[in-house]
Amino acid sequence: MGRIALIAHDEKKPTLIEFATRYEPTLTDCDLVATGTTGKRLQEETNLEVERKESGPYGGDLMIGGEVAADELDGIVFLRDPLRAQPHEPDISALLRICDVHDVPLATNLSSAELLVEGLLE
Repeated sequence: MGRIALIAHDEKKPTLIEFATRYEPTLTDCDLVATGTTGKRLQEETNLEVERKESGPYGGDLMIGGEVAADELDGIVFLRDPLRAQPHEPDISALLRICDVHDVPLATNLSSAELLVEGLLE
């Protein structure tokens, strides 16, 4: 149905797992990619198959940005923690920018993630 990236900062990982569990029937038909730790948790806590990239601080956000630039992603769910500074903030900003440049749907909170999945996939 599409290729979707799933990313979450540490404080948002439980929310992403709940989201993925709720939308598992829909997401099962997708080609899913995630950053390292998020992907590991998704594999352990859901029945979804997920291609894992590096963790965000080790270049995972940039790897996903590369897929956006190569027109290989249909959307991204990136549940960010807006209350904590991230050591790899420049990478996060680059990912957000490349989504805007290539007009790729990007959800950064639970409400927009639900709209993205329902709009793209259901």
